[in-house]
Amino acid sequence: MYGSTRDYSLLDENYSLNTGLGEGVSYRARLLIAIRTEITDNIDIVPSEVEVESTFPVVEHSYGKNEEFFLFGTILEATMIDKRLGEKPVFLEMSIGNAGNTLDGYNQPSQENAESETEEPQLEMVTSELVSWQSTTSPVKPMTHDRTYYFLPFWDDKPCVHVRSNWPDYRRRMYNSNILAKMSAKLEEGLQEVQSLIDCDLPETEKKLKSVLDELANDCNKYNSLTRNAGSGPGSGKTKLDKERNKMCLREIEHLGSMAKNLKALVTKHSFKERLKTSHTYLQKLKDIIEDPQHGLPDVFIWLINHGKRTAYQRIPARELIFSIVEEECGRYCSKVNTLFLKLPGKKSMGPNGWTIQAKLQMYLWLGLVKHKKYFVNGIPKGYEMSHEIRNAERPRALPPSVIHYSEKYSFQLRAYMYQARSLIGSDASGLSDPFARVLIGEYCKTTQVIDETLSPTWDETLVFEEILVYGIRDEIQADPPVIIIEIFDQDKVGKSEFIGRAMAKPLVKLLEDPYTKPKFPASLEWYPVHRGSEPAGELLATFELFQLPPNNRSGAGELPDLPDPKELYMVSQLGPEQYIGPILPVPEGTRPTLARYRIEVLFWGLRDLKRVHFMSVDKPRVDIECAGHILYSSVIQNAKKNPNFSTPVKFLELELPEQELYRPPLTIRVVDCRSFGRFTLVGTHMINSIHRYMYIPWTRRDKEQQEEKTRAALNGHANIGPPGLPCNGFIDPSEKHKMDIHISATEKSPLLPTSQDTVITMNYFTLQGCGLSRQRSLKSGGKKRRKVSADEIDDEDDDSRDWWSKYFASIEATIEEGKEARREKQLENPSTLSLSTTPGLEDHHTTAGVGVAGHPPGGGHMSGAKKFHSAAKLVSKLSPKGGRPTKNNSKMAKMKIYTSELENQPEFNGFREWLLPFDLYRGKKTGDEEEDDNRVVGTFKGSIKVYKWPLPKDIEDHTIMGFDPQYGFFQGVPNNDPIHVLVRVYVIKGTDLHPMDLNGKADPYVVLQLGSKRISDKENYVSKQLNPVFGKCFEIEATFPQDSMLTIQVLDWDLVGSDDLIGETRIDLENRFYSRHRATCGISSRYEDQGYNRWRDPMKPTQILARLCKDAKMDMPQYSNGKVKIGKKTFHVESCDESGDWVFSKGAEEHMALAVLHNWHTFPRVGCTLVPEHIETRPLYNPDKPGIEQGKLEMWVDLYPMDMPLPGAPIDIAPRK
Repeated sequence: MYGSTRDYSLLDENYSLNTGLGEGVSYRARLLIAIRTEITDNIDIVPSEVEVESTFPVVEHSYGKNEEFFLFGTILEATMIDKRLGEKPVFLEMSIGNAGNTLDGYNQPSQENAESETEEPQLEMVTSELVSWQSTTSPVKPMTHDRTYYFLPFWDDKPCVHVRSNWPDYRRRMYNSNILAKMSAKLEEGLQEVQSLIDCDLPETEKKLKSVLDELANDCNKYNSLTRNAGSGPGSGKTKLDKERNKMCLREIEHLGSMAKNLKALVTKHSFKERLKTSHTYLQKLKDIIEDPQHGLPDVFIWLINHGKRTAYQRIPARELIFSIVEEECGRYCSKVNTLFLKLPGKKSMGPNGWTIQAKLQMYLWLGLVKHKKYFVNGIPKGYEMSHEIRNAERPRALPPSVIHYSEKYSFQLRAYMYQARSLIGSDASGLSDPFARVLIGEYCKTTQVIDETLSPTWDETLVFEEILVYGIRDEIQADPPVIIIEIFDQDKVGKSEFIGRAMAKPLVKLLEDPYTKPKFPASLEWYPVHRGSEPAGELLATFELFQLPPNNRSGAGELPDLPDPKELYMVSQLGPEQYIGPILPVPEGTRPTLARYRIEVLFWGLRDLKRVHFMSVDKPRVDIECAGHILYSSVIQNAKKNPNFSTPVKFLELELPEQELYRPPLTIRVVDCRSFGRFTLVGTHMINSIHRYMYIPWTRRDKEQQEEKTRAALNGHANIGPPGLPCNGFIDPSEKHKMDIHISATEKSPLLPTSQDTVITMNYFTLQGCGLSRQRSLKSGGKKRRKVSADEIDDEDDDSRDWWSKYFASIEATIEEGKEARREKQLENPSTLSLSTTPGLEDHHTTAGVGVAGHPPGGGHMSGAKKFHSAAKLVSKLSPKGGRPTKNNSKMAKMKIYTSELENQPEFNGFREWLLPFDLYRGKKTGDEEEDDNRVVGTFKGSIKVYKWPLPKDIEDHTIMGFDPQYGFFQGVPNNDPIHVLVRVYVIKGTDLHPMDLNGKADPYVVLQLGSKRISDKENYVSKQLNPVFGKCFEIEATFPQDSMLTIQVLDWDLVGSDDLIGETRIDLENRFYSRHRATCGISSRYEDQGYNRWRDPMKPTQILARLCKDAKMDMPQYSNGKVKIGKKTFHVESCDESGDWVFSKGAEEHMALAVLHNWHTFPRVGCTLVPEHIETRPLYNPDKPGIEQGKLEMWVDLYPMDMPLPGAPIDIAPRK
């Protein structure tokens, strides 16, 4: 039990600590208790009274044998003492329990009266002869060099304190917790390394996670071998709770080890995120079982006593100091020199007063049994004189030394290279700070200059500590150098400087004989975390070098490297009248980062879903982009409700940034609300710790020449490879393959190669039917050809019997065949080097890739046998709603692309984020828990960021998204972000594998659409008792971008009684699709037809779409002539599929030719990209109450039509067949 100090005063300011409100600062008592809980069937209300009954006497010896423990400490250094404590003598006190407490006294256990009527067994009496200690240092008046911090002048003689006391031997509890704590720390460190690899986008994340899980499994096996038979050894607890906890720990660790092994085998690139999340749950399980509910030994207290009053303290759990011969069982602070920061007791330690340090101790500590006393000197830093007490350390009753005298000491010079800090806490009303740093080593302190109004100050300053005395032998000093403390403050013109945060570092030591050469020297800059209390407060980029000085100032060996020339600016510090800053030395050239001129170009598009701040809506938001102390301000949105987009979308900022990736500062996105009277309220922030993912590296003419050489070498090495080709309709049917002959020049695949060659596209016979083009031509080719036409005419008569579902089934069938061919491709060796004209199955692979997938052109091939086709058709018949059957002769039927996942997740479309990237805005404390951090999201900033060296190279060969010169900005051609009215058509086809919601294992699903304030419910048409419902519905909604940009599609379960339950939902960002250059508004069909089941859905015809694309790209308008489409210098030759006959144009021929060009739009250099084909996307459904768990899938697609253009025709009828 712990509480306030026992000072016996009438008014105890720390009395609340006795009731458990805060950390206890003094040992009060220990209890041996037993608690039993019984569950009864009696539900009667009984009075809540406490009954006190006598119990049988407890024999304490049966629960643990008493042992004598020895606690030893050596104070190597006492510095950073607050100046309020520097006027009067102070001393230090160490205690464990009441043993060692000199101010409050030691309370011995009382001896039971032997003549008592009740013959209770006597408790063991601890006599004063067995309890001895020297727990305090001599009072010393602190000294100071700068009147900022004080220190105790211990110098050569290091005072020692020790306490001997008797306690029940419960070491096994502490040993067990120490093993688990070390396992937990090792796992946490490994997961942090994995996270750092993820943040840096390095490729070895899966390998590292596997090694971390492998180490965890090995540690679990080691734990079992160490603790399985330790329950009956010395120091083990004898209570029932001890035995049950030991069994529980063994069971949990064994289970954890097997799960870690299994998880290691499941780590893949696609499942990595979930596996990492599972690994964090393992870490939490370990942390949950570390602490034993029963205490082993009382905690150790270190007190700073000033003028007879306890002023500051540090409390250390005994298990972190306990010694064991087994390394894994030792406490983490045992036999080590530890840095202890003393703090104020009680409520004084909370808030700003608790952030500052009252004193810093470098203290060696050891706790163990008296019989292990001989080990207490092993960890003391070498270099001391071997005194009589140290020689007799093995004798249990011999006293330890009261002072350790160090005879070996060396002089060093410290150079602190303070370059910059980032992401500091804002301390002023403006949200910024005026930071300066204090660097402390030992009893010395130096201060940097003040940088005004920034959260990322760049000091670029070298602080030199001329002569520092360090005690010990040189090898130990080099291996474990003195700790350096860096404190960062915000300077206030009035009042005391405000504490921002603290960092700890260790210098790189150079001994006399060490050469100052690479790779060890000069030291590289490192990022050190800055903390204020337990909260992160930023990062510091600095490094430190400790140079050994030659004795007696001898020249020659060990000469120091030259200091850099001072800056021209001389400054007088505003920190105080007696503190003068002379010439400021910059960070040396070999250490400082290499700076270069960069430009940050930002597309300010808009803000979405902003939550209220202080119960007030955000009406006039502004976005601030900060990097390296420079801030780029967006324009202010005058009315976020009417139009949450920015009026001036593109702005840029020029600044100097390090060329080394490690040293680049973060980029902070802040959103503030501009309120009346010049007030600004922070709405939310987004921190980009690494800007390399937004870096742009230009492609120069030299890079182009090297690429051309590689391409020529590749072409010469594979001269027999057939050129890749693409069909005009984007789909190759197996039965038509012998009629196809598509040739696209290999040079067209790379935009870096000459593009003056023509592209030849062969249009198949079936594509041209209906435009009067092939029919007239084929009439000239004789009777055999006429017989073929008449057969096809008979087939065309079946078009009236075909509907949209016929097209759907044909597409499903093609998808099945494509899956088979994809599996065959995996069995081929180097399929990319095989001739496309002889490789079987590649044509069906193109079926899945859709129209114009960059880098995956289709080729020729032959269809597999009719047996496989029949099995595929049989499977399709099972998928048919209402028992419908697929139509015959599917090879001639128009088809569409069926995606097995979301449209935006297809690699060729890049998430539709070529213009707009979402940046979530956070407010509040980051907890690390994914669900809680999602609740911190207060809105989204939509925009884009480009970071590149400025000026760009003159021989740059790259181009922007729209094909323009990047010298004039990367966001040229950005669409207009003014509000626009859009007609949204949502086609919901069917649901698959929905989660059952009813007791019968079924559900009654229906669809609900939510877009902005509009909500459409199809509750009346729910599908009864079905987990794979066929909806076949088209929903029309009129929306206004940007207000109504996020479409939510929900599937609910209809209930007769009560509210309907949500099965799952999916969300689609319609705005990103609408403005994407992939033209995701309305998919481009494989064939152009005016009527029938495959009628053209888009209000713009192919010729109009092609003309619009050319206009947006500032290209010449398409020119159509006899079988040719010419756009600028590029010409498409559209040839006939049959060997005979010439082109005879009629109405509609140009539409087919334009559609053929659209399917090959990705082959255009500079401006080309894959256009979205006519498709069906499969979207997984998720329930917000069950994050990450899929609740089923939904097949659907979305069409978007701007209202300022001609409106489309009637929606396509996709109702299920009757």
